[in-house]
Amino acid sequence: MSYKDTPEFTESPESSLNDVGRVLLRPEMDRILEALGSRYRRLILLLLKEGLVEQKVDLKVRAESDIDKTKPEIELVHNHLPMLEDAGYIKWDQETDEISKGPCFKEINPFLELLENHADELPRDWP
Repeated sequence: MSYKDTPEFTESPESSLNDVGRVLLRPEMDRILEALGSRYRRLILLLLKEGLVEQKVDLKVRAESDIDKTKPEIELVHNHLPMLEDAGYIKWDQETDEISKGPCFKEINPFLELLENHADELPRDWP
């Protein structure tokens, strides 16, 4: 029996959600949350938002001092930058190692601002 066969669901579950719920169920949210799901990718996006990164070497130096000195550059080159580029959040010129905001950066920017503006509201021991 599917949810549609039960009397309490005469419409799809999404139709009963408020606007916030409908926003959270959009397919674009999966891409946004995946991008924000890594500390390293969050750092890249936040630095780029603030204009503090121009080249891959900037990211490597910044990440080694801010996150985890054991993160190899290979993870940056083969995982994080390609994922953010595929999502359209960054443009990455692999020949010059220049990184800039991509065509979809404005899609993720409100979430970056939300994180920055409300980080102090999270409990100190929050994961």
